[in-house]
Amino acid sequence: MAGLYEKPSETYAKKRPQYPKEWFSMLAGLTAGHQRAWDAGCGTGQAAIGMAEHYESVVATDVSEGQIQHAIAHPKVRYLQTPEHLSEDEVVSLVGGEGSLDLVVVATSIHWFDVPLFYAVVKRALRKPGGVLAVWGYNYEIHPFEDALHGQLYPALRPYQDPRAVLAMERYRCLPFPFEPVGVGAEGAPADVDMEVEMTLEDLVGFLNTGSVVTTARAKGADLEAVCRDALKRVEDEWAGAPTVPRKLVFKAFMLAGRPPSSEKRSYRTEAPSC
Repeated sequence: MAGLYEKPSETYAKKRPQYPKEWFSMLAGLTAGHQRAWDAGCGTGQAAIGMAEHYESVVATDVSEGQIQHAIAHPKVRYLQTPEHLSEDEVVSLVGGEGSLDLVVVATSIHWFDVPLFYAVVKRALRKPGGVLAVWGYNYEIHPFEDALHGQLYPALRPYQDPRAVLAMERYRCLPFPFEPVGVGAEGAPADVDMEVEMTLEDLVGFLNTGSVVTTARAKGADLEAVCRDALKRVEDEWAGAPTVPRKLVFKAFMLAGRPPSSEKRSYRTEAPSC
């Protein structure tokens, strides 16, 4: 999937929304320690810099070299571009070793992962007890334009959708998550978390252009103007005020957080929960 985000990396850094500070405060309150954290699939670092406000150091990894090159600099964050085929032992060592992490975060990217391998790494790398894994995502459910974007634009783009990204479109309800709940969703039932963002109409269109489905559609020679015209015209018509003036949009995001099972006898499921 790395190639899906190489070309739009610079736009990604500028147009992807920042995550609410309150999310990181909440997650920090769930971990016993605050020494080291890992942002897995970090993109350009939107989550990593939020984690750095609560942890002494953050390692942020991504397979995309372009994303790492455009990542947001922070003195507590160490960005690493990772090869796609590292072994479980290699990843554990890369992020700090056995029992080294207080928090692991995956922001809008776990659907691209080798999930069983990732969970095996998390189980080994999190501190026990007290370590927490949190994953979250968002899609085209953006208020007040969810009807135009999720109900009209996404169906038009669906023929170009990578099957893995369907997990995000289904709000991670079908994502296996064999971790003990900590009050932020549970397997099959992610928590609803709103993300308020100030955006101009240009910002919103720029955000939409960073999506993997748009990159795939372009690569396949799709006439994106024709595909997107009706939905984006509807957004433009419904935009309140001048398109250059920022307005509040609400991304209807979703989150799961948990600890590794306390019983070592519990096996890690690899199949999706019933949807």
